[in-house]
Amino acid sequence: MNFRKRHAPEEPEINLIPFIDVLLVVLIFLMLTTTYSRMTELKINLPAANAQAASVRPKELQVLVASDGRYMVNQRMLEGRNVEALAAGLNAEAGTSRDVVVVVKADAAATHQSVINVMDAARRVGLTQLTFATQGQSGASPTTAAPAAPTAPTAQ
Repeated sequence: MNFRKRHAPEEPEINLIPFIDVLLVVLIFLMLTTTYSRMTELKINLPAANAQAASVRPKELQVLVASDGRYMVNQRMLEGRNVEALAAGLNAEAGTSRDVVVVVKADAAATHQSVINVMDAARRVGLTQLTFATQGQSGASPTTAAPAAPTAPTAQ
């Protein structure tokens, strides 16, 4: 008897290259047809109030910041331009009262660091109410924003 050795049947092969080509074409199609929406602005409806101006205003400390970094507290020029001198000036003007509102009036050309120094000096002294004065676009008189909420001092 002549027995032939049987060859094992060949395993079927799955060719993945056409499958990958089809997936890439679908991916490119989806990338080209998808619209990406970007949020460019927030739409906020602020609540309206019909309130009158407060008749009793808290004590304010006016801190003026010049464009060259000089400070003036309640019309009194400070000698130094560092945080320690500013804190001493704020402490002298505030006295023992700590419920004073610090109003920062900074020149438009003043550096950010000069304004941050005012905030840091107020925190060191313990004055937690801080607001900024701005001027309207038409050159109207300066206005102030509502005082910022008291914040806990941060560790340095």
